[in-house]
Amino acid sequence: MKPLEGRIALVAGATRGAGRGIATMLGEAGATVYCTGRSVRGRPASGENRPETIEETAELVTARGGKGIAVRVDHSVEAEVEALCQRIRAEAGRLDVLVNDIWGGESLAELGVPFWKQSAQNARLMFERAIVTHVITSRHAVPLMLERDRGLIVEVTDGDHFGYRGALAYDVTKMAVIRLAFAMSRDLRRTNVTALAVTPGFLRSEEMLDGFGVKEANWRDGAKVHPDFIASETPSFVGRAVAALAADPHVHQRAGRVVASWTLAREYGFTDLDGSQPHWAEYFEKTYGKRYPVADDAAYSTWFGGPVEIALPDWPVY
Repeated sequence: MKPLEGRIALVAGATRGAGRGIATMLGEAGATVYCTGRSVRGRPASGENRPETIEETAELVTARGGKGIAVRVDHSVEAEVEALCQRIRAEAGRLDVLVNDIWGGESLAELGVPFWKQSAQNARLMFERAIVTHVITSRHAVPLMLERDRGLIVEVTDGDHFGYRGALAYDVTKMAVIRLAFAMSRDLRRTNVTALAVTPGFLRSEEMLDGFGVKEANWRDGAKVHPDFIASETPSFVGRAVAALAADPHVHQRAGRVVASWTLAREYGFTDLDGSQPHWAEYFEKTYGKRYPVADDAAYSTWFGGPVEIALPDWPVY
């Protein structure tokens, strides 16, 4: 029996990249996975020039041994998200895993550009696409978990640290996703529903491969463009990280925290598709001669015990 056989998962933003990798690896572990996104066959998402579709992702889930279900959803439209969750309730009667990987900010990041030269409109779109969508999706999906007092919420971010990420809007977005996991965990602290954040390392996504002019078969040639690419990982690596978390009966001990694919690989013993265990932090320290600044217990210490939790220990009221 596969570890997630009988489990129901929703991967919001499953069209490509980490979302596709997570969906397929949840399938590998036996889960039924609702794969959502805006790009379907014959109808790509507005403004996108990519070939990937949610139908392809669902087919990969099924090919891996799970059951993939493609549903076109614009997660910025609350009515569509509400309808999706009603469908999951009607068809499956439960939800065990929610993965918030909605992004859509590839063309908006403006990395390396100081904030006073960045587009305010790009920042607004990024916040709406990659933060507000997560809030909307959790708002309507998490009640399905609370009905059974069980579940895992995964916020997909970039980096398991609190350091600057190279552009104001991008930095705020990725830190906000980490904070979403933490804030949800505080509201959920008297339940058996766990919220946390997960990051991949240097992600060898479809778009990244194209940008480096390589295919998965010769991906190492991408290191000629950027040496750090040699430490990259496939989207399946973070996918196996999420599958391992979903199968862990003690996952609640990680509530509110951000954790990396490479850290979880060492703890749970899984590998990337080629049998390797990429470790971005070790590569970083060896290459740059500096300590990797992971968000450890000390980094999180000031996040707990805030004035509201001290003055109003029973808040929120369920």
